[in-house]
Amino acid sequence: MSTATWNESGKQTEMKNPLDPLDTFPRRHIGPDEDQIKEMLSTLGLSGLEELVAKAVPEGIRLEKALDLPKASTERKILNDLKKIASKNKLYRSYIGSGYQASVMPGVIQRNILENPGWYTAYTPYQAEISQGRLEALLNFQTMIMDLTGLEISNASLLDEATAAAEAVFLAFGIRKNETSKLLFISELCHPQTIDVVRTRALPLGIEVKVGNHLNAELNEDYFAVLVQYPGTEGTIYNYESFFQLAHNVGALTICAADLLSLTVLKAPGEFGADIAVGSSQRFGLPYGFGGPHAGYFATKDEFKRHMPGRLVGVSKDSQGNPGLRLSLQTREQHIRRDKATSNICTAQVLLAVLSSMYAVYHGPKGLKDIALRVHRLTETLAKNLEKAGFTIQNKSFFDTIVLDLGSKAQTYLDAASKKEINFRSLGNGRISIALDETVEVSDLEDILSVFGISKIDLSLDRISIPNEFIRTSEYLTHPVFNLHHTETKMLRYIRKLESRDLSLTTSMIPLGSCTMKLNATVEMFPVTWPEFSNIHPFAPASQTEGYRTVFSQLESWLSQVTGFPGISLQPNAGSQGEYAGLLAIRNYHISRGDKDRDICLIPISAHGTNPASAAMVGFKVVVVACDSEGNVDLEDLKAKAKEHSKDLAALMITYPSTHGVYEEPIKEICSIIHENGGQVYMDGANMNAQVGITRPANIGADVCHLNLHKTFCIPHGGGGPGVGPIGVAEHLKPFLPGHPLVDNGTGNEHGAVSAAPWGSASIVLISWVYIALLGTEGLEQATKAAILNANYIAKRLESYFPVLYKGKNGFVAHECILDVRPFKKTSGIEVEDIAKRLMDYGFHAPTMSFPVPGTLMIEPTESESQEELDRFCEAMISIHSEIQEIEQGKADPKDNPLKNAPHTSAMVISDSWNHAYSREKAAYPSPWTKEHKFWPYVGRIDNVYGDRNLVCSCLPPEAYL
Repeated sequence: MSTATWNESGKQTEMKNPLDPLDTFPRRHIGPDEDQIKEMLSTLGLSGLEELVAKAVPEGIRLEKALDLPKASTERKILNDLKKIASKNKLYRSYIGSGYQASVMPGVIQRNILENPGWYTAYTPYQAEISQGRLEALLNFQTMIMDLTGLEISNASLLDEATAAAEAVFLAFGIRKNETSKLLFISELCHPQTIDVVRTRALPLGIEVKVGNHLNAELNEDYFAVLVQYPGTEGTIYNYESFFQLAHNVGALTICAADLLSLTVLKAPGEFGADIAVGSSQRFGLPYGFGGPHAGYFATKDEFKRHMPGRLVGVSKDSQGNPGLRLSLQTREQHIRRDKATSNICTAQVLLAVLSSMYAVYHGPKGLKDIALRVHRLTETLAKNLEKAGFTIQNKSFFDTIVLDLGSKAQTYLDAASKKEINFRSLGNGRISIALDETVEVSDLEDILSVFGISKIDLSLDRISIPNEFIRTSEYLTHPVFNLHHTETKMLRYIRKLESRDLSLTTSMIPLGSCTMKLNATVEMFPVTWPEFSNIHPFAPASQTEGYRTVFSQLESWLSQVTGFPGISLQPNAGSQGEYAGLLAIRNYHISRGDKDRDICLIPISAHGTNPASAAMVGFKVVVVACDSEGNVDLEDLKAKAKEHSKDLAALMITYPSTHGVYEEPIKEICSIIHENGGQVYMDGANMNAQVGITRPANIGADVCHLNLHKTFCIPHGGGGPGVGPIGVAEHLKPFLPGHPLVDNGTGNEHGAVSAAPWGSASIVLISWVYIALLGTEGLEQATKAAILNANYIAKRLESYFPVLYKGKNGFVAHECILDVRPFKKTSGIEVEDIAKRLMDYGFHAPTMSFPVPGTLMIEPTESESQEELDRFCEAMISIHSEIQEIEQGKADPKDNPLKNAPHTSAMVISDSWNHAYSREKAAYPSPWTKEHKFWPYVGRIDNVYGDRNLVCSCLPPEAYL
């Protein structure tokens, strides 16, 4: 174990023992070295990091002693330790199905996307001009989903199949014509986890869920939607056409949860009356990962596009008239609609959607159909041999799953399978199901059949169990992109072409306020693709998942230390889900005490856009609390509204440090006001990276918080997902943590799931486990201090050019700062968007635009960036300021200048036609470093208005790009 220590400047001192290992992580993760820290502190007029903390963080909330976490370890030792833990997992062949099937990720996709920081360190594509690569991949995903489901529009993915189904129900409920309709019919043959998540979501909204058999269901005008599974969870293929017609006759919308691979051979949901299709793209090359992350899909009719949840990629045009991709119809999102939003989902599973879309690009329509038919023929062969041996197959029509009625001998066969390291699914009452997938070989069939005493296998194929009425005849994936890249050479070049169009952390810092784009270390990523973790079915028996449970237990205890809360749930698979789960715990706590009328949620006007939307989803009514001129919560307004609603106050949602980037001094008083009036305090954990090791949510007086593991704890953003948003709760809220209907996840609850899998996106919490283990107690604290230092350094360097809007009482910010650029609109006509686009010419992603204050830039440098990179960014901003001054002084044209025309593409600069008053060099090479290494935006400035007025959300024909 290393004996390195930290000095007052904040960096490691020399090793005391020359035999100590050298591959320690803090010095690799924390950007500024010892000399740089001294210089930055000097710029701030400070003697050390402790003085910085004393001036920035209120004394009353600071920790009195260090966190009780493991000491920092080395990269090599941590991976060895985790390998030993991983070996405790048992890699059985799982034929459990239930929405999760094994698949094969092509090596060219795994190495060049999943394991490539050029893809996994990119941010959500808000700045479209430097996000064209992943936007094209997402457009491919949307086209793939539209084609396979037979519906008119698809979003860019959701969190998983169960939450996609819940979102579909929420859409149907929100647009129902009969406002008294509150009944939802769910087929009993939907996956159990889907039924449970939908029930969880439905209860707070007053939706009554009826689970039954669609064949004898009696519908009336009280039903607003029906939800079915295709094929059913037990494998049977049903014809839902007449049932959907019955639903439409009473005014209900029809939702079909469909297996994506099966849709290459089965009739599309849109062809038999589905209004909405949902599901998972996990079978398209994504590993089990013990439950995730996987990209859920959501497709619907064009008439519902403005009500659809999540991101939507659309085609527009750029300043040169060329096609350009962007996120479309943003006005329907929660950031704008707040408590009136159709969903609180603020991101997608972008990296996973990219992977599954590339799987379709690589295999093409014929390849996908061949995979599906092979799976079906293997299932046919299995069924035929079992029937010949005298076993009864209950479902006569199926795609990949058969059901056996084994009566009292069921457990005997399950035990025999286990001895051969095979998992089947027990359906109860003597019935089991066997679901096959693309990894199955003939030798696997022989092993399965040997469980049933069958030693000789008949491989002749003389039948098909898909009735003609279900066989797909319509074409799909006809676009050239799905028909051109079937060799590895072509696929590799296509992936690299798209990667070159995106700016990521491999290019430069991404200084997004409230988004925390820090280093995602390679060593943290390694375990994600280890088979011991990636090839475990989420419903595998507990005896096979000891390694995972060890990781969960340790991570939960570490997060408990970090937050001060005794209860932790890892299930929420996004920050939005964490918000929902935390508020749901508060709601259920009040109800358990008989306080059914507590439904008022106080939310500061500066809150994240997801906060009001999440509150509305649990049935709370949002009351907005004002902020003062310094951006802090207005205490008098808070007191008045808390007192006014003392009998029906449920909660306060608050972000700390504040959304304005400061540690609010009266935070304890704020929490006390809420508690005195019977409410609970929910802390939004978006800014948790400014707390770790210095203060804790429990110390400030919160009752629950969610943690963005994809921000503070280093899970990469992946271009807009995956994320993980676990929650920590005080002792009295522990009974209300999310449970699961199929697996005991340690909460003691059988229901109340908020995600499809028991531990959500289980495979990527490994990243956060490694991050905490590598940094240890001291490293985590120093990372927080470095983040605060970097933010204050940038604020100091830029404040004479761009005023810093908010500071704490001692003149310091937290881990981020807001620059006010609004005055330039009057003096030069330059707006915040112009600065954001011009930064692209300097090789930088823009800071967060217009949040939480319209017309401003919020900057968060993180602890990972060195002083050189901070200075480079500051020099870019100062240079842009001088360009603005040129306009103000009449030296540059107010309309024809580098900011208004930014970004400048290579095609623009080398064109024979250059009609601008400024030089090509100034356009493209505005700083010395751009001449050394230039990132070229692929398109000019995107026309957002045109894209919304001419909505196109699927692949364009090739000639559109000529």
